[in-house]
Amino acid sequence: MTISRLQAIAKLGQSVWLDYIDRRLLDDGSLKQMIENDGVSGVTTNPSIFENALASTSDYAADIAQLAAAGNEGPGITDLLMRQDVARAADLLRPVYERTQGADGYVSIEASPRLAHDTEATVAEAEYLWAALARPNVMIKVPSTKEGVAALRQLSAAGVNVNATLLFSAGRYREVAEAYREGLKQRAMAGKPVATLASVASFFVSRIDTLVDRRLEECGDAGALTLRGQAAIACARLAYQEFRRQQGDPVWQQLAALSARPQRLLWASTSTKNPAYSDIRYVDPLIAPLTVNTMTPETMAAYRDHGEPQLRIDEGVAEAEVLVARLATYGIDLDQVAAQLEEEGVGRFAESAQKLRERMKSLVPSPASA
Repeated sequence: MTISRLQAIAKLGQSVWLDYIDRRLLDDGSLKQMIENDGVSGVTTNPSIFENALASTSDYAADIAQLAAAGNEGPGITDLLMRQDVARAADLLRPVYERTQGADGYVSIEASPRLAHDTEATVAEAEYLWAALARPNVMIKVPSTKEGVAALRQLSAAGVNVNATLLFSAGRYREVAEAYREGLKQRAMAGKPVATLASVASFFVSRIDTLVDRRLEECGDAGALTLRGQAAIACARLAYQEFRRQQGDPVWQQLAALSARPQRLLWASTSTKNPAYSDIRYVDPLIAPLTVNTMTPETMAAYRDHGEPQLRIDEGVAEAEVLVARLATYGIDLDQVAAQLEEEGVGRFAESAQKLRERMKSLVPSPASA
């Protein structure tokens, strides 16, 4: 039996998740078909995705009117509709979760990015979302700021599945992995089960090239220009080497003996931003066991058409380390790049959440017209 290119990725040990959700995908069976035909085994969403769904379809109009008539206001309607979509997607993926014994089949929903620098508020909102959705195959997205890393530790100890987002360096990934491990350790020491917990660490790929390429072009040096388009994949490969080192940690080995699940690296922002690059540039090179690639529908369609699934994660690891040094000679410090991208990412997430609130406000009927 011939399998699709996306299914072939899963055969190599990497999960394929869809970086999109809307009511139409749920209503017309499209998501169900992707699960069955492409091996899609998870979904990620965020305010920007939901705002796009509101802008591009009228599928939510009746529910918005009904909820508004019942006295709900814009923010409450937004939260309810997002949770409804996430709950439905999680239910569609529940058979995957059961079949894989909890290794896959997850849907992620984002805690408010406005709380990215407030540990306790992030923990409170994540626990609220976790309880409201009440499904074991949901993950709560938490930005990996310093405060977010602390929240991850607390949430893991409390038994909440977390998708740690906005990672741009192996160093910050190390902190995230250690926080997850410490949270599980605390949970185990309290006599609570760790086998049912799951987490991913979302490493945002293409944004690294976008920023580094711009800085290389600003150098105005021919040698600098030859380095364009290499930083993102190099950083991701170095993060995967760190993932491997984390699996050898003695504390992790003790937790693994209790059937704890490893926190998988998830490659996010894998759609190509530079039209000069291949539209699957951030998929093929990063296929690796115990990882996830979350793709937009467009990237998924491109991969169905011309992807070449093979294990390539170990190609160029030594070259990646050399690249870090070469970039430094042009004044490009990848730790500083990561810090800037994290700050910008939190800002963009907050802007998306605000845009979503404004979109919903425009769609909610006024009391006079209701």
